[in-house]
Amino acid sequence: MARTTGTYSVSTVAGEKVQAFIPRPLPPEGPPLVIEGNLAKLHAEAVAAVGRLEVAGAMVPSPDWFLYGFVRKEAVVSSQIEGTQATLQDVVAYEATRQSDRPADVEEVCNYVDAMAYARKELANPKGLPLCVRLLSAVHKRLMKGVRGSDKHPGTVRTSQNWIGGTRPGTARFVPPPPEAVPEALAALEKWLHGDDPLPPLAKAGLAHVQFETIHPFLDGNGRIGRLLIALLVEHWKLLSSPLLYVSLGFKRHRQEYYERLNAVRASGDWEGWTSFFLECVRESADDGVATARGLFSLVGGDRRKVAEHTASTLMAVRLFDLLPTHPMVTLGRSIELLKTSKPTAVKAIDILRQMEVLHEITGKRRDRVYAYKTYLDLLAKDTGITRG
Repeated sequence: MARTTGTYSVSTVAGEKVQAFIPRPLPPEGPPLVIEGNLAKLHAEAVAAVGRLEVAGAMVPSPDWFLYGFVRKEAVVSSQIEGTQATLQDVVAYEATRQSDRPADVEEVCNYVDAMAYARKELANPKGLPLCVRLLSAVHKRLMKGVRGSDKHPGTVRTSQNWIGGTRPGTARFVPPPPEAVPEALAALEKWLHGDDPLPPLAKAGLAHVQFETIHPFLDGNGRIGRLLIALLVEHWKLLSSPLLYVSLGFKRHRQEYYERLNAVRASGDWEGWTSFFLECVRESADDGVATARGLFSLVGGDRRKVAEHTASTLMAVRLFDLLPTHPMVTLGRSIELLKTSKPTAVKAIDILRQMEVLHEITGKRRDRVYAYKTYLDLLAKDTGITRG
């Protein structure tokens, strides 16, 4: 069903006429979006999958286990959608050694992780910023710090025209609102987020993502902020107690349809098609998260028993193993710090875990060696690889 979702503002940019799209405020109207029929079925399946993910996240002794890996997985995949080449292994290796073959790409992912942590801390603090434009601007400032796009006014809502695709606005695939229309569009989105729209929260998170992407309020980094917004809303609206849903995985797997669905909302108001696609991506990503969580839980549980029961094991070897889910790559120096112990004791702990084939040395060097919990990382890193020529 076609509906009008916005108006066009014609202006002249760099000597050529440009049609910039100004979206109507949410919720969709003429007609309204109704979660019924197949949409209701998809919604129920997605909510059930998210519920299973919440249960899976509660299985482990420490919530930091999955939070560490799943937040980084979302950060890696969301950044890959924007063209970065960093893998999860690249990021984990950088965190262990502070060295990387592609430092710029890795830093972008690390910024995403820091931005997410900052936003969650603010939202959890009664005196912190609420979910608002100011918070998203502060998150954006952290996301863009010192990386590609850091010269494009990080943390500041744009005051010039931007565009998506093409080398200039006149050849662009899509031109977002002119800068003078952006503050009002953002204010309307913020008001809707805190309003009493009866649509279910998961569907609202999908709508908010489209609206944010359409407004495109920053000169760079909008895609990552828009996807991070989904994670924040899912937690804020208590669908999950922590950001375990890496929905960017579904968007990456179906990247072409992702862009087509966004464009269909702008062109013909196909909110139903977008919501159907979004709910399927949520279900797929949540199911993937559940399978990953169960696999990690089983792997870590089995390996821990093996380490604890081995005749050659030591207390420090067990303690080092217990740190691996949140430090899946370590160096000797990092192990000494984590265990707060002496070099000989740390060397012994590493050697015991290597003998049991829990840790593997991955550099092949005699000095500055790096040890990885490979089976854990391989399981966690599924679908975060990059094909490099």
